Amino acid sequence: MQPSDSQKTSPYEGWRRRLYLMLEPTARDSPGLSITNRLIAVLIIFATALTILETEPVVRALAPSAFVTAEAALALAFLVEYVARVIAAGEDPRYRGLAGRLRFMVSPWAIIDLLAILPFFLTMGAVNAFALRLLKLIRLLRLARLGRFSNAIGDLYQAVRGRRYELTVSLMVAVALLIVTSSVIYVLEASHQPETFGSIPRALWWSVATLTTVGYGDVTPVTAAGQLFAGLTAIVGIGMIAMRPASWRQLQRCHAETSGAG
Repeated sequence: MQPSDSQKTSPYEGWRRRLYLMLEPTARDSPGLSITNRLIAVLIIFATALTILETEPVVRALAPSAFVTAEAALALAFLVEYVARVIAAGEDPRYRGLAGRLRFMVSPWAIIDLLAILPFFLTMGAVNAFALRLLKLIRLLRLARLGRFSNAIGDLYQAVRGRRYELTVSLMVAVALLIVTSSVIYVLEASHQPETFGSIPRALWWSVATLTTVGYGDVTPVTAAGQLFAGLTAIVGIGMIAMRPASWRQLQRCHAETSGAG
């Protein structure tokens, strides 16, 4: 029995279906990424490395034309990928027709892809949109989520979600300590070092470096009271790091008891 004309698949629809299977990880029956998506992932990593190296004048001066050529080639490759994804989106019932394609183009992943390539073509490479091109790295997270790393990412999410109460309390304590210590050091040192401790926001940098026990040394108190308080702040920071595992366990027990009582 011959299929009717309405049931026949046009060459365009068949080509679009194959394109969709190559580009959309969720459409594959087998686990992992297609060869096309693996190639895209490699290009994203290469483009990111190139963008980072390009910010070093010494490296760029070695072969400036090579960077321009590579940037143009990568922008063209990502443009082809973007157009292919817009075309292939028609296989998804949500994005069929002109209205559906426009809806796909304003979806978060499509906007990320467009922002990563648009500056190059609008300025013909005159503007180095470093931050926007790094947005392509976000797509790697999506590809990894749907590839062989999905279980590891899922485990990481569950671990963080399981500790969300302890993490929230720790964050609140850290923010409170930052505000308190920066306020105190501001009172003690502002009149002596207005450039570095002249406001609480300026003093925040000192609090971050001291409480995390990094101690860059670029900003230090000069008064006796300020130095004494700096020592106490450093001790508190060390204590926070040392007590964190035990305090998390205690917080978890208290939270479980409170939830059970409620």
